[in-house]
Amino acid sequence: MNRKVNVLTLMLMTLLVAGAAVAEVGQNDRPVFSLTPYVGTTILSDDIGLEDDLIYGGRAAVHLLRSLSIEGTMGWMDSQVTADGTSVDFRHEALDLVLDLAPRSNVNPYLLGGWGRMVVEGGSVAPAIWKLNGWEVGGGIKWRLGGDNVSRRDLRLELRDVMSDLTSGLPNNGDMTHNLILTAGLQFHFGRGSKDADGDGVRDQDDACTGTPAGAVVDMAGCPVDSDGDGVYDGIDQCEGTPAGAKVDAHGCPSDSDGDGVFDGLDKCNDTPKGAKVDAYGCSSDSDGDGVVDGVDMCADTPMGAVVDARGCPVDSDKDGVYDGLDQCPGTDPDTFVDDKGCPLEVTETVEQLLDTGMIRTSDVRFRSGSAELNTADTVKLDEIGRTLVQWPELRLELSGHTDSQGSEAFNQKLSQDRAQAVLDYLVAKFPSIDANQFTVIGYGESIPIADNSTVQGRAENRRVEFKVLNTDVIKRVQERRKVMKKN
Repeated sequence: MNRKVNVLTLMLMTLLVAGAAVAEVGQNDRPVFSLTPYVGTTILSDDIGLEDDLIYGGRAAVHLLRSLSIEGTMGWMDSQVTADGTSVDFRHEALDLVLDLAPRSNVNPYLLGGWGRMVVEGGSVAPAIWKLNGWEVGGGIKWRLGGDNVSRRDLRLELRDVMSDLTSGLPNNGDMTHNLILTAGLQFHFGRGSKDADGDGVRDQDDACTGTPAGAVVDMAGCPVDSDGDGVYDGIDQCEGTPAGAKVDAHGCPSDSDGDGVFDGLDKCNDTPKGAKVDAYGCSSDSDGDGVVDGVDMCADTPMGAVVDARGCPVDSDKDGVYDGLDQCPGTDPDTFVDDKGCPLEVTETVEQLLDTGMIRTSDVRFRSGSAELNTADTVKLDEIGRTLVQWPELRLELSGHTDSQGSEAFNQKLSQDRAQAVLDYLVAKFPSIDANQFTVIGYGESIPIADNSTVQGRAENRRVEFKVLNTDVIKRVQERRKVMKKN
């Protein structure tokens, strides 16, 4: 018997060493513990002399590999009365290797084999303790009830045959007995089932992405997750939700080299000046087209073509009120009165009236009585008006005719319209640079008097022609410049 035990011990040690070697080289496993409380029944050999009865106990296993474990068993059967009337206790002890045939499956058949013995204490037959040592083999099925491959819980049904020869001195000495034990139990697994070299919580044998950086969040396969697609894994990424395409640092935070609020990688206009306003692509705008971008430009709405300084403000080198780039007569003396082109302006009474009132009014245009025919013998005033208008080609004017109250209202209205048209025809003919399209011609007749029609003087003043500026912005700057000069 001692020789059998020694051989069995040597075999178990050999299997353990082999299992450990396979674990290290093959699956890189480490032990998992499991406990299995069980209950069942015995089918004992008649040679034992005991009745079959309920047996209960527990098993503890160390899992060497996913499919291989070493398991110890201890079971008890209720006290029985033998044929000679004495009471005995029965105990089953075993140490087995258990081979799982489908460890990943929900239904896992298994085989077992190893050393086992039955211990009977008490009775009248010497010795008082029987220790029936021998081999045992068996098998069963495990049904998964829950958990993963590591921490699963199984319903375990098993049948094993404890093969023992009767100890010397007992009845049937030397006979081999077969004693069946049929049990049902619940197996509970504990601990991790294999090494996790990269510490990501997924066992190496299940890890599809080994070498995951410490701290990275991984999926079920052990592969790191990058929710915002910036190349820095979740868990390491300190700036989650980075827009797709943005460049990030080692912490997953986007950079903005030019500080315009648009991340590098998305910014299509790098090196934007500090303070510049940009669009969604990081590109600056220049609303007034002066070469200084919005946000940096301190003088918005600079006229097109004007020369500006670094702040985007227009320059007026000769201080004539017309910006460089628009000034067609640079170097004008600061005290010189200039037009909107920056060129010296002949300051006549007509020019003074135009700039003071935004219109030219004259009663010095001569017509034949009751007619729209100009008296060409006296066109001095009309010629002065023409020379003035030549200097302002951008002006848009209303050219209106007015009469006194002599005659019918209808006649006077038509007469005033014809006289205004006659004035325009004369100016266009005399001064070719004047464009007729600058003017809107209208006759008001006697409807807008400026003097008393009951006097000769009053009627003379009411017989007049007026040039009213419609786009006053053209002369506004010159008007302001003129006011400054007058003040000085």
